[in-house]
Amino acid sequence: MQKLVLATRNEGKLREVRQLLQGLAVEVVDLSDYPDAPEIVEEGRTFAANAREKALAIAAHTKEWTLADDSGLEVKALGGAPGVKSARYAGMHGDDQANIKKLLADLRDLPSDRREARFVCALALAAPDGTVIGEEADCKGQIGYGAKGSNGFGYDPIFFVPTYGRMMAELSDQEKNRISHRANALKKIRPAIEARL
Repeated sequence: MQKLVLATRNEGKLREVRQLLQGLAVEVVDLSDYPDAPEIVEEGRTFAANAREKALAIAAHTKEWTLADDSGLEVKALGGAPGVKSARYAGMHGDDQANIKKLLADLRDLPSDRREARFVCALALAAPDGTVIGEEADCKGQIGYGAKGSNGFGYDPIFFVPTYGRMMAELSDQEKNRISHRANALKKIRPAIEARL
């Protein structure tokens, strides 16, 4: 079975990608299998640039096909913020609770019709020789007024999904995998994975 390295140490992302690539003859592993893998500083101005940089660096390091994503939340009323800084919006990287608290405070006075948002996911599939393929997708919704649900990570507890009438973190894995930004991007890039692995 061909190995596909997911350029992350985020267990939530690994679980989602494994579910979404079920049926492919690939073994999806993350960077916990490569403790000496370099930390990639995300300095790109777009999700696509960050995903590409991570995929190329990890593919070169592991000598394996690598899939990298950069994803985050864009809020229309905030001019697209937190955007590429989604994971460190409140200052410290990966502090989901602090990020949620800051975002809710920033939107405190906005009515529901001005709380439009979208999750964005950019994926990059890189070969050890430097070949890279990219795809991007989103999932539209609104920012709620408080956190609900426990299934998911990041901003999922405050991201209201109109299709289901619930927060992203209240959805089952099956429901989320039908509509999420990562699911949509993986559907787009899956043929490239199938063709090459």
